[in-house]
Amino acid sequence: MSKKAVLKSVEQPADTLIIGAGFGGLGAAIRLQQQGVKNIVILERADDVGGTWRDNNYPGAACDIPSNLYSYSFAQNPDWSRAYSGSREILGYVQHLVQEFGLRPLIRFGSNVASLTFQEEQGLWEVNTDKGEVYTARSVISAAGGLANASFPKITGIESFEGHKIHSARWDHDYDFTGKRVAVIGTGASGVQIIPELVKVAKTVKVFQRTPGWVMPRPDYASPDWSKTLFQKMPAAQTAVRQALFWGHESMALSLIWNTPMTALVERVSRAHLHHQVKDPWLRRQLTPNFRIGCKRVLASSDYYPALQKENCKLITWPIATISPKGIRTAEGIEHQVDCIVFATGFDVCKAGTPFPITGLKGRVLAEEWKGGAQAFKSMNVSGYPNLYFILGPNSGPGHNSALVYMEAQIGYAVQGISTLLKGGYRYLDVMPEVQQRFNRAIQKRLGRTNWNSGCKSWYLTEDGFNATMYPGFATQYARMLQRFDPSHFGRVPV
Repeated sequence: MSKKAVLKSVEQPADTLIIGAGFGGLGAAIRLQQQGVKNIVILERADDVGGTWRDNNYPGAACDIPSNLYSYSFAQNPDWSRAYSGSREILGYVQHLVQEFGLRPLIRFGSNVASLTFQEEQGLWEVNTDKGEVYTARSVISAAGGLANASFPKITGIESFEGHKIHSARWDHDYDFTGKRVAVIGTGASGVQIIPELVKVAKTVKVFQRTPGWVMPRPDYASPDWSKTLFQKMPAAQTAVRQALFWGHESMALSLIWNTPMTALVERVSRAHLHHQVKDPWLRRQLTPNFRIGCKRVLASSDYYPALQKENCKLITWPIATISPKGIRTAEGIEHQVDCIVFATGFDVCKAGTPFPITGLKGRVLAEEWKGGAQAFKSMNVSGYPNLYFILGPNSGPGHNSALVYMEAQIGYAVQGISTLLKGGYRYLDVMPEVQQRFNRAIQKRLGRTNWNSGCKSWYLTEDGFNATMYPGFATQYARMLQRFDPSHFGRVPV
């Protein structure tokens, strides 16, 4: 008997199989259990939980959403140490969720999904891992995350570099930066956190900037003991703080998503922050964006600009021509010799295609259908791929508020759909193609009026400008859209 056949018989079909043990997957498991769905399997490719917060542990790694908002409303943490917690503390919160809700027995670590295939006659998803394991499930929640895969960028000569290379999402904690000449490529969300830490220890830090971003101040502070005591004894007080933070961020949609009078106001705040922290006119000019705020991800930092002005730090704005054995050559012909290159160049965001093969009804292949850009119904379901739900799927990205607010709404919707499947006696539920098409026509029309589609180049868009990433509206609108799972939108096939 083959190994595959043996493994097929190890576990009975799960009611729900969840891919990923980060925030999305664990939150879904918690909510499913609370609704009485107990037969759950979670596949996690790594050897621990945490997703992006397990992987991103570079110096200075932190969230740019306040801690009280970057957490689940049904599992608030009264003990956050800071207003904006670091990655280690956020990972600790995720690990606490696992312990508090007894999730560890559900998780199969070291299980990297290689393919999903829907078996129409049985109404089951067959899930294969790269170790040859085979699982089956009535429904699947893909919570692999949009910021899960990272690789070095395709820069000419990168393989020739004789020094040390580090990607921000795969940090080498054994490398000693003390006294080293360091280059940092990238000035996005990771870069502005890493650079202030590196200038403290490195001999020199050269920052290679392609495009300056809009930077807002980040009012970080240590949480006072009295607030922790208050939140422990009166959870309603923490809920009130959370609501205030939510509505403060929600109002930012009026400046970041659409071009309104508030857009110009927030741009003035960002420029004032730049002028206050950078006195040199030429450096200010190099750091001033030439695109509308919101078109790219807005950065939050109060120590990035001061770090750039340290004696051992220099901003390089000439385009990179090639990476050489000794360092980086820029377009004007200068070679910057360094001992280490840090690539703060972001993630391989899956805006087209899929991270692993997904085969649906009648042999349909999702990667082929998403070649020109990913689309789904309410970012959650795709016609032809029944009983499959995506957490942070197409067009669910927030540009102004906490991703966990969106995630909670998606989890609630998926739980309703899975409960409908299990209790309704259905073999599968498949969103109708015309329903999905109508939804996406409306979404793309709305996106055309947003700042994301106003002309700059960002990771939100595909190469040809299709926005498969962001949701063009308020978080409250998104949550309302997912408040009720409507079976009439789905073709229902009985057992």
